[in-house]
Amino acid sequence: MPQLDKHLMYERAVQCVAADIDFVDRVFAEQNQRQPHTLREDFCGTAAACCEWVRRGVHRRAWGIDLDAEVLAWGRKHNISRLTPSQQKKLQLVQEDVCYARVPAVDVVLAMNFSYYLFKTRDRLRSYFTSVRQSLTADGLFVLDAFGGSEAFQTLNESRKCDGFTYVWEQAEFDPITHDVLCHIHFETENGQKVSPAFTYDWRLWTLPEIRELLGEAGFTQVAVYWEGVDRETGQGNGVYELAEKGSADPAWIAYLVAKV
Repeated sequence: MPQLDKHLMYERAVQCVAADIDFVDRVFAEQNQRQPHTLREDFCGTAAACCEWVRRGVHRRAWGIDLDAEVLAWGRKHNISRLTPSQQKKLQLVQEDVCYARVPAVDVVLAMNFSYYLFKTRDRLRSYFTSVRQSLTADGLFVLDAFGGSEAFQTLNESRKCDGFTYVWEQAEFDPITHDVLCHIHFETENGQKVSPAFTYDWRLWTLPEIRELLGEAGFTQVAVYWEGVDRETGQGNGVYELAEKGSADPAWIAYLVAKV
């Protein structure tokens, strides 16, 4: 791994695009009795999910949308270049605002890693959700994630050892009146070099009821929550997400939401 490459560190520490696409494939097939073929990855960053998508079938196409030219260029150099020529032809990166991006209608829109939390008002978040609904096919799904729990409302630092570096998640500020939350990601290599902060997020911490209500207001007919199961031996999350009507009062959780046109 190149030293101090924050994008590669982010992919290794934060993302698990294989698991995300596994989930999308499973849920889409359960709901529609067919496999999805087209994907739009919003806030795509390095387009890792797009690349995983097109690798999985000759009929698959993907569009990745992000405003950041630098991260899109990194994705082209380090991820898309590793695809076969035929796979590369089926993936298009678009440097645009996700609310106004013009791409063909797709089976799935994916918005991961809480990036839509950057929309801080109900009107702006509803507007984004409405644009997503309008970009989906007749049986399309919008798949997004959310996080919460009592620790989400605190300032804290959490660290985790990765391959050759340490990942640090910092919740630097939280305002209980506005739910504004300021978060940072830091990386430190084994030889003591740091990227600090590597990424900064100025978000509103949305709750699951708010997100579900706004998806409904945007025109989605069904909005389901998929909650992570628990490993009986460790008491920790087992990485398996199942449809749930009720969740547990964990201090920290991540859930998937699936909204149907």
